[in-house]
Amino acid sequence: MSKAFTKEDDQDSTPVLPPPVSLLPLEAKNYLAAKGANQLHAELRHRLEVEHPPLAALSDDRVAKHELAVLDQRIQYLKDSLRTAEIVDPPPPPHDIVRFGATVRVPDPQGEEQSYWIVWVDETDFARGWISWLSPLGRALLNSHSGELVRFKPPWGFTELTVTGITYE
Repeated sequence: MSKAFTKEDDQDSTPVLPPPVSLLPLEAKNYLAAKGANQLHAELRHRLEVEHPPLAALSDDRVAKHELAVLDQRIQYLKDSLRTAEIVDPPPPPHDIVRFGATVRVPDPQGEEQSYWIVWVDETDFARGWISWLSPLGRALLNSHSGELVRFKPPWGFTELTVTGITYE
């Protein structure tokens, strides 16, 4: 029978989703702080134990099938991230150099103190001051010392920032 005479509802196929896009460049290390790893483990447990069972029970529902496919994709992404993660512990004191996981204080060009926590690429949340270690600002701050002047190139031109504080959780 021609496909023209079949109803879309009659087809029993799982939706095909595009693969998730990793924000991590090829060959880059998947650095993760212990706190970030704990958050990913908690999210994975929640999705497997709380979200997955009710959707899997609705296997005849097209909307549920789609939601389950999206959920399964996120679960696989979390598993892959945790499998490839390299957990980075804070360096021993003194905390006078910026490394992954540091919270760095710098005055912005207007002189107001700003704090940036250098995190894994998927944790980036600029509104909260969480910047990826691979971002232009994150790269500029990495390996800098307290009191050091750091040159940074935001979209509007070059800026110089002075590291006024470095802390680790």
